[in-house]
Amino acid sequence: MTWLADTATSYDTVASSYAEFVSDALEKEPYLKAALTLFAAQVDGPAVDVGCGPGHFTAYLASLGVDASGVDLSPGMIDLARRLHPELRFEVGSMTDLPLPDASVAGVLASWSLIHVPDEAVPAALGHFHRVLRPGGLLAIGYHVGVGTRLKTQGYGHPMRVHVHLRQPWWLARRVRDAGFTIEAEWALDPGNPVSQAILFARSA
Repeated sequence: MTWLADTATSYDTVASSYAEFVSDALEKEPYLKAALTLFAAQVDGPAVDVGCGPGHFTAYLASLGVDASGVDLSPGMIDLARRLHPELRFEVGSMTDLPLPDASVAGVLASWSLIHVPDEAVPAALGHFHRVLRPGGLLAIGYHVGVGTRLKTQGYGHPMRVHVHLRQPWWLARRVRDAGFTIEAEWALDPGNPVSQAILFARSA
């Protein structure tokens, strides 16, 4: 799929710059940090950070006592994550074909990684999230709220070619339920901004 190759190549290109950009994200975003802290408190067992990038959120979950690992489409990001956090496990993989056994984790975190997945591929990704989660496992999805798609050609000081998909809460919630989850909560972040953020929490059946 072209979008998969474009996304992997783009994040390979920006890996180091992106890691520097997000290095203090949790200190700048207290409500995001609180959401990850809540996720960690609610997960009873191993968790996987899907679209982990350089592993900054993975490492934060691990610092809270979670048996956390990361998966990312970009080999460059995974190489960087392994260097930055050698004590943690990271693997190259796509959320549309997640390289994990069935019912192998108690938590799935997808923090602003589903935004690069086109609408038609979202059900497959959510299906893999449900497949790898144990019954009662927790899913948290961070995403951009809005309508439409834009092509990002520059980012973090480098050329990129990734599509960024904005979604309405009702749209994502419907597909999460269709994948076999029960939605428990949703947090709105910066709701006054033209492109706001949200985090959805759901349990697998």
